[in-house]
Amino acid sequence: MDIAVIGTGYVGLVTGACFADTGNNVFCVDIDKKKIDILNSGGVPIYEPGLEDLMKRSIEEKRLSFTTDLADAVRRSSIIFLAVGTPMKDNGEANLSFVHTAARDIGRAIDGYKVIVDKSTVPVGTADDVRGIIAKETKHPFDVVSNPEFLKEGSAINDFMFPDRVVIGSSSAKATELMKELYEPFVRTFHPIIVMDIKSAEMTKYAANCFLAAKISFVNEISNLCERTGADIAAVREGIGADRRIGYEFLFPGVGYGGSCFPKDVLALIHTGTKYGIDMHLMKAVDEVNDHQKGILIGTILDHFKAADKPGALSGRTFALLGLSFKPKTDDMREAPSVVIIERLISLGASVRAYDPEAMDEARKQLGERISYAKDMYDAAHGTDGLILVTEWNEFRRPSWLRLRNELKGHVIFDGRNIYDPKRVKQEGFSYYGMGRR
Repeated sequence: MDIAVIGTGYVGLVTGACFADTGNNVFCVDIDKKKIDILNSGGVPIYEPGLEDLMKRSIEEKRLSFTTDLADAVRRSSIIFLAVGTPMKDNGEANLSFVHTAARDIGRAIDGYKVIVDKSTVPVGTADDVRGIIAKETKHPFDVVSNPEFLKEGSAINDFMFPDRVVIGSSSAKATELMKELYEPFVRTFHPIIVMDIKSAEMTKYAANCFLAAKISFVNEISNLCERTGADIAAVREGIGADRRIGYEFLFPGVGYGGSCFPKDVLALIHTGTKYGIDMHLMKAVDEVNDHQKGILIGTILDHFKAADKPGALSGRTFALLGLSFKPKTDDMREAPSVVIIERLISLGASVRAYDPEAMDEARKQLGERISYAKDMYDAAHGTDGLILVTEWNEFRRPSWLRLRNELKGHVIFDGRNIYDPKRVKQEGFSYYGMGRR
């Protein structure tokens, strides 16, 4: 098939690369000429494991191309995916201006029957908006379909190639059959293609992300209670996760979730509820718990150093901070807990020396020279008063404890992801603080 993907962000590039890899001709479109130039020169503007190699193969075989000419891409394609950004407004509402602009441009370019697919995460009713905008611009036939993405940063290629399910929201038998044909190579292991009405598909995306966010906030709140009662969250997690109705996934205590999806989608669902007269009590609590969790390690640090929670309380102290991205295997720092922790440490008078395997350039953009940047975890630890683990990159999991002890001035570890064994860390001569651990 000939496919256009409007938007070359995270979702758009992964979608385009994966469809091209299965033999389709894919035109990726963006208004940002600088980004298109980078892509046409062989560069990849985001970090996602496996994406660069996947793109390279399809580019060499001329199945994947990049352009700023939306009209040409639309005319040459039978299916057009909308994968533009839907950033959050100040009130939590999804900003659909990019979706609406793209729909208008698509409508002006259509020269025959097309299927327009909402791939971006959008509120219920967006497909109706897109249909109305396009209909004002063309007399040609078209259908609008909702096809939400369920990609995890760091494993997006595998998620796309081997999906748990493909959700298609459609009111057109013709469009549905085209979408089934397109996705057939990805569901040969009998994972389902689930067809439903469009509004239910739009809601499914938000419901899935918000449920996972709720699971994270739940285990974090239980972790905080374990801290006070003397229970151990590691044992509690093992006990409850063994229940098949609960499971272990997304049941990791830590310093809260971040990224481009969970924070935005929780607030968007709250806003949708308000729009329709429903008070989303649970989602509000999920968001509140997460905001609190991002700063919870600061209280532990203050307690360890017997410092009051006031400006200048940590003056003269420097901390090594490992992990800046909101999760491993990405350079994405949107809504990252590391930023909240760093801001609080600076406000308390402390200095921060940070390291992340992929997010150093992004950190420099966001934080500038307010912190210092290390070349690796041991360089970060050199001469500092304590080590704070924020993102659980694999390379942090098995450090040389002897080398760390020699580098650190203060032999204390604040483990914000519970990746270390408290007994082992203490045997190596460190004070240890985890999340909800004895």
